[in-house]
Amino acid sequence: MSQFTLAGRGILAAHQIEAMAAAGLVRPAQAFAVGQIQPASLDLRLGVRAWRMRASFLPGLERKVEQCIENLALHEIDLSSGAVLETGCVYVAELMETLALPRDIAAAANPKSSTGRIDVFTRVITDHSREFDLIEAGYNGKLYAEISPRTFPILARAGSRLSQVRFRHGHARLDDAGHHALHAREKLVTSAEPSIAGGVAVSVDLSGFGGTSLIGYRAKRHTGLIDVDKLAAHDVLDFWEPIHAGKKRDLVLDPGEFYILASKEAVRVPPDHAAEMTPFDPLVGEFRVHYAGFFDPGFGAAEAGGEGSRAVLEVRSHDVPFIVEDGQIVGRLVYEKMAELPKSLYGAGLGSNYQAQGLKLSKHFKAPVWRVDLT
Repeated sequence: MSQFTLAGRGILAAHQIEAMAAAGLVRPAQAFAVGQIQPASLDLRLGVRAWRMRASFLPGLERKVEQCIENLALHEIDLSSGAVLETGCVYVAELMETLALPRDIAAAANPKSSTGRIDVFTRVITDHSREFDLIEAGYNGKLYAEISPRTFPILARAGSRLSQVRFRHGHARLDDAGHHALHAREKLVTSAEPSIAGGVAVSVDLSGFGGTSLIGYRAKRHTGLIDVDKLAAHDVLDFWEPIHAGKKRDLVLDPGEFYILASKEAVRVPPDHAAEMTPFDPLVGEFRVHYAGFFDPGFGAAEAGGEGSRAVLEVRSHDVPFIVEDGQIVGRLVYEKMAELPKSLYGAGLGSNYQAQGLKLSKHFKAPVWRVDLT
């Protein structure tokens, strides 16, 4: 077991995560898989055991997760050979990674991009926690994933990677002045004068992509299974209804429906920073954008082959129909400094699925070919 020390404050880079594992601070049940450590995050793998739960829960300060499972589980599921997780159900799975964090390192989890894009709601739970996805500094114990497929039933197995975690040393989140200074240096989004208030504003593009009138996709109901570990294995039209631009360039979000849209701005995350899409303020729109909010260093960066990358937006309206219009602000990117410069960037030879993306579905689907609309 090696020694682990940190000098800089910020989000830990891949080589620092590797050093944490070597020091016994991150403990995988099996050796890390290829590509599991990303430039600024670690993918978390499902373990062998999962449970169908009566309801979602948080353990609170007095309990461990396993105590809640004993009280709330309906039955246990063996994931060793794969299992179907149905829509509308809540599951909890053990994760292969456990933590023994030092007192000055905290962590935060999020669904992976591919998980969010198929509308699988997943959150990480720790023992004695009062919040999902937040792992307190100094935490020592198991990790669990709550999994709730919203639209498509999924096939998952031990080793499937639905969630990711970032490690943070100290406070390095930029304030408004910091965002202005970084944008002046790096041009974070392609807007001439972006709105910066609690992050950099991102708006929705309802004008059409790639020379067509296609603006997004609406998820179909009552579809087949999505195997979360298979790439380009599913036909788009079996799961998605394409949406095309109308004359008014707006879109009515139906309550309870799930949409894939994309930002009007191209987004850039410079190598010495990471970013996160924050949930949109419900005071200006009763809808949720982007369940999977991590953007790694190098996303959209020309030096990593991603000049012109859009942010794909996972959108769901709540309770009432809501109209979004072309160019309307739908989210904000919050940037944080990296503790050290990553040795590899997102998309730079890492097999990243969404570098240089426009409007793009998850990696599970075959690339669609749409006709060009010349009208």
